[in-house]
Amino acid sequence: MKTILLVDDDNDFRETLGRVLARAGYEVRQATNGREAVASYREAPSDLVITDLIMPEREGIETILELRRLQPEVRVIAISGGGRVGPGDYLRMAQSLGAQRTLSKPFPSDQLLKAIEEVLAG
Repeated sequence: MKTILLVDDDNDFRETLGRVLARAGYEVRQATNGREAVASYREAPSDLVITDLIMPEREGIETILELRRLQPEVRVIAISGGGRVGPGDYLRMAQSLGAQRTLSKPFPSDQLLKAIEEVLAG
């Protein structure tokens, strides 16, 4: 069973997405921010990290950079609903830093599941 580390500060969104991923057959670990995510990844690396980009404590961009320092081959899907400038700039930056896929919130669950399959397939 593949393990996904799901990182998002929105509890309702994270819990809902976690249930979708579990129903799809993934083992899901959750973190509410980048600091928790990096600690969790250090303790038990995941097959894939799905991270929001705008979060308190440690944002997604910083989280991707730190995870890449720990494990250069880490697989990442970056998600974002935007912020002051909209999600596009944040998602482009995440992709330039190594996120294999990016998705703009809100997105249909089948779009995320397809992205997960593609990223895990290599």
